[in-house]
Amino acid sequence: MSTAVPTTRPVGSRRRLRRFLPPQHGAWAMLLLPYTVGVVLVGPRWPHLPLLGAWLAGYLLSYYVFQAVKTRRPGRFAEQLRAYGLVTAPLAAAVLFARPELLWYAPVYAPLLAINAGYAWRRRERALLNDLASVAQSCVLVFVVATIAGVPLADVAPAFLALLLYLVGTVLYVKTMIRERGDAGYLRLSVGFHVLALVVAAWLDVLLVPVFLLLLARAVLLPARRLRPAQVGVIEIVCSLLVLAVVLVAL
Repeated sequence: MSTAVPTTRPVGSRRRLRRFLPPQHGAWAMLLLPYTVGVVLVGPRWPHLPLLGAWLAGYLLSYYVFQAVKTRRPGRFAEQLRAYGLVTAPLAAAVLFARPELLWYAPVYAPLLAINAGYAWRRRERALLNDLASVAQSCVLVFVVATIAGVPLADVAPAFLALLLYLVGTVLYVKTMIRERGDAGYLRLSVGFHVLALVVAAWLDVLLVPVFLLLLARAVLLPARRLRPAQVGVIEIVCSLLVLAVVLVAL
């Protein structure tokens, strides 16, 4: 008679994977949307590929850097910092070697990252200003992609603005659905911003109006419903795909 011995390898693998992946599922859309829009609008160039790797690995590296800052225990995250640092550094170096003019973006990203670090130190990563700093970092990537392609920044400025409006609105809306649920002030701020975003979107291109009208309706109607975070996430995936499609068509 044989006795089956259950293996713990899959469980251990999942735990190890979770140690290397932040529980910030919504961040991936914010990371990939501006990059995708930028590359499609300006046309792909070979440095865009290592840029994508450096961008994603750099996000993962920054997450664990800020966790180390927050906990005051850098040794706890040494493995993640080493792994993502070893990936980010050569990819970023390759991009900068190909396009050294990208160093001009350092003064843009430095204060935004400093804001993130400051809020991590104070253990207030969910603060609105911290979220907006992260949104700004992502949206500026549209200009980085254009610089790599040698395309004037003015050519992608409308797309930058449209994505900025969408992502800032999303930050406010998600807060009214989860962390600031029931806060009338946050709800007014979210709805008011979405009204402004709709007006600016109409000024950019009339084709943007239907999607931004939908985003406004989402901001007005959904906070009254009790949706689980997973449901909120699915809705945002759909919204981000709609924004992606209409920005590429309109701008």
